[in-house]
Amino acid sequence: MITKLFLGVISSLIAAVAYFIYFRQIISGKVKPHAISWFIWGILTTIIFAAQTVKHGGAGAFVTGLTGMACFIISVVAYHKGKNVIDKMDKIFLLSALASLVLWWMTSEPLLSVILITITDACAFIMVFKKSYLNPFEEGATLFGLSAIKFFISIFALESYSIETWLYPVYLIIGNGALAIMILVRRYSLKKIGNKYS
Repeated sequence: MITKLFLGVISSLIAAVAYFIYFRQIISGKVKPHAISWFIWGILTTIIFAAQTVKHGGAGAFVTGLTGMACFIISVVAYHKGKNVIDKMDKIFLLSALASLVLWWMTSEPLLSVILITITDACAFIMVFKKSYLNPFEEGATLFGLSAIKFFISIFALESYSIETWLYPVYLIIGNGALAIMILVRRYSLKKIGNKYS
């Protein structure tokens, strides 16, 4: 129990460091997040936090709650510093997030909501992959790399293991890790091309 609490706190501290770095990058203009996407991620992650709490995720849910809160704050900061265009896909993802709440309310079980949220987030992540591939210097590789690590640790902090508690964190470990690697590889490739022609 104490070990799981310790792991939950460690994963939350990693999250705090990651978001501190990301906020500094936003304010300095180094990265340009999409405000609406972060708002939607805030909704999705907060619902997952609620599902983990209901299913007794314990300390493993700490980082999910912190992440949801951070997503909302990033969306506000990004609204003033980032990109604010709302496109058709943003509206679809927002409707899907709201639909997951309706599913939970109708069935009184969070399982379908968690599955729908994970699918929705994965679709949204495809958009982030595309944006990051085209503009790898506009996204923070550090944030996504540390996010993969924090969720990896949080898995071991969970006090109850069910699809509702582990599915979303496992997906985020894979998604965030892959995105961080892709951003770093693309930056290296573009710098190499730039040096070749400079």
